[in-house]
Amino acid sequence: MSTVVTAELRARFARRLSELYGQEVPAYNTLVDVSHEVNRRVLDRDGRAAERLGSIDRVTAERHGAIRVGTPEELGQVARIFGALGMHPTGFYDLRDAHPQPIPVVSTAFRPIDGDELARNPFRVFTSMLVPQDRRFFDEDLEEQLTRFLATRRLFPDELLVLADRAEGEGELSETDAARFLDLSAAAFALSSDPVDRAWYTELERISGVAADIGGATTTHINHLTPRVLDIDDLYAGMQARGVQMIDEIQGPPRWHGPDVLLRQTSFRALAEPRGFREADGAITQGELRVRFGEVEARGIALTPRGRGLYDRLVADVDQRMADAPGRPRQEVAAEVWTAGLPDSEAELARQDLAFFTFSPAERRCDGTEPPHDLADLLDGGWLVAEPIVYEDFLPRSAAGIFASNLSDRGAMDASQGGAPRDAEWLSEAIGRPVRVPEQLYAEQRAESLVRAAAALGMAGDIVIGQEPARLSVPGGGTR
Repeated sequence: MSTVVTAELRARFARRLSELYGQEVPAYNTLVDVSHEVNRRVLDRDGRAAERLGSIDRVTAERHGAIRVGTPEELGQVARIFGALGMHPTGFYDLRDAHPQPIPVVSTAFRPIDGDELARNPFRVFTSMLVPQDRRFFDEDLEEQLTRFLATRRLFPDELLVLADRAEGEGELSETDAARFLDLSAAAFALSSDPVDRAWYTELERISGVAADIGGATTTHINHLTPRVLDIDDLYAGMQARGVQMIDEIQGPPRWHGPDVLLRQTSFRALAEPRGFREADGAITQGELRVRFGEVEARGIALTPRGRGLYDRLVADVDQRMADAPGRPRQEVAAEVWTAGLPDSEAELARQDLAFFTFSPAERRCDGTEPPHDLADLLDGGWLVAEPIVYEDFLPRSAAGIFASNLSDRGAMDASQGGAPRDAEWLSEAIGRPVRVPEQLYAEQRAESLVRAAAALGMAGDIVIGQEPARLSVPGGGTR
């Protein structure tokens, strides 16, 4: 009997969601078409350099989705479904203090964490969970109402969860079970035709459109599905030329002459979609909601903690300059700040330990010299070749910026009230799974490459990055 292994199940799931979302939001198909056109142009223009951060096959297939749930129990069920696809909770994002607009959710991203699995199909789902306990957004009465409402709904059928557990435990499903799993999961993430209680939805919408989208309906759905593009500025212009209304600006780092880092994102504005509403007298009327949009992303190099600290300082500098002299395009100001503050070559990013790379030995030197142990010296001396590690994760500020750009109003928040403490440890305990730390995953990938490189160079000791030896983390803690 033929079976469907984890990577293939993930690829099929991504294709199924893409087909579903294209049927529900036709503008998404336009976004994908323009992305492919842009990628072909970049490939024709830049040749092999266009694939510096991933093969064109990977970039073309790459997607990230986004969903929203209301409770830790629902998030735990989501984790089981994505666990069947080899996708693990990675990163903790708190959007409740985000700029430019706080959103009453905390989030994680489910994605593959193994390099080979990412290469096979790098599907990710950014998953947000409402925090009704946060008094800055919800008073005690509204929290109680939300809790009761969320407790009455069931987002995922038991059959789907049973199949998910089997797929995760065995690493595969039969063709028959795989087909059933895909049917059930696609149905669970499709936009429901069930009427929405207008009064309840409106009450939540006064707090946040995201809160209403999560807690105002009996189902969840794919909020957006995001292709990857090699030139997001070209795509932005191309979508506008086709008459698609885009948000005001691209989120994240600016376009500049140096290496792309982290993540740049933009989207077309949320479209009005017809929805049925249940009125106070029980009548069903027709209306519309704007909750789903089309996002696109361009990925850069992952930054080390030191590089991320520099990035945060540059962003703060841009904020200050915008406050002191408003009116200029933010991306223009940011490009000036980047040029002044960020090294403009991969080599210098690697030398200064600002970005993550993997390393392999260059052609062996035959001059009889011993290789140095300092990474910067190994690079300067031509002992090692550096390859950038792609940033596989997300930026809370960018996510909040896109959310805010697609909301019809600013919502309400009382900053004088206390919040509800949430962090990665809390989330891990709530869903019963470890939440991976992205920087640790990148560091382990780098360390593995340095261990192999040191062995190939015949080095007796560790390679030192800055002042610290590059050691390889092993499961269960410790190093080797």
